[in-house]
Amino acid sequence: MHKNNSENAGQSYKAPAVHKIFQLLRVVAESPTMLGQTELVQKLGYSKSTTHGLIHALLREEALSQDSDGRKFYLGPAITDLAFSNWNYFKTAETAQPFINDIRGQIGETVFLGGLIRKRVLIMASAEAEVPIKISAPAGTTIPLFAGAVGKVFLAAIGTDRVRQMIMEKGLPRYTPGTITDEEKYLAELELVKTQGYAVDNEEYIHGIKAVAVALGNRKGLPLAVWVVGLSSTMEPVKIRQIIDVILKTTEKLRASLEESG
Repeated sequence: MHKNNSENAGQSYKAPAVHKIFQLLRVVAESPTMLGQTELVQKLGYSKSTTHGLIHALLREEALSQDSDGRKFYLGPAITDLAFSNWNYFKTAETAQPFINDIRGQIGETVFLGGLIRKRVLIMASAEAEVPIKISAPAGTTIPLFAGAVGKVFLAAIGTDRVRQMIMEKGLPRYTPGTITDEEKYLAELELVKTQGYAVDNEEYIHGIKAVAVALGNRKGLPLAVWVVGLSSTMEPVKIRQIIDVILKTTEKLRASLEESG
């Protein structure tokens, strides 16, 4: 049978520039802090001129944004727009919004819905506390997987062996004096999360901030979670217990609603 040479050529075609662009975007997305051109050169192993060209091409397309000094870079609005143009993301956020609004209304703190994307947590929707001093972050913001309560509920579902491997690769980052950086203690914490069905962050990711998170399970391959974040001064033990009760009951209803919505 005669083979179509043009088809074979198309199947074997490689685009080095496209590969380099995605490698750069991946490095930026997975970094816990904004990166400058020198740091990107070191991490990617590309020449300064190549890295410079890629950065400016991505800035023009708004796939990258830069800080006020123009020296550090982070993912731009075009990436968020592409992600949220996906119907599954939009429908999930739309379905969840009334439920996270309800949680916010009952406990008076900021509530987030997020999904696990590779090794980052993507905020998909939020309901901000209606007070002058509050925690806020727009949809499209990402946070590290090993960050506080929401990371714990995702990692608890991954399994001990895989988490051990991830810790072996990069270690446990220390964000505050309260961060758990001992591997065995962290794994024990994840086992507790599995048992009780929720995770608590006691100023482990950001100093002066506490959080409670509950996993929603997977929706069409996307692991989801809801978490409540507030100032430590307003998140006393009695308030934490109230939040746990409210978030567990409301997320159970949200799971059912997500299943019904297909």
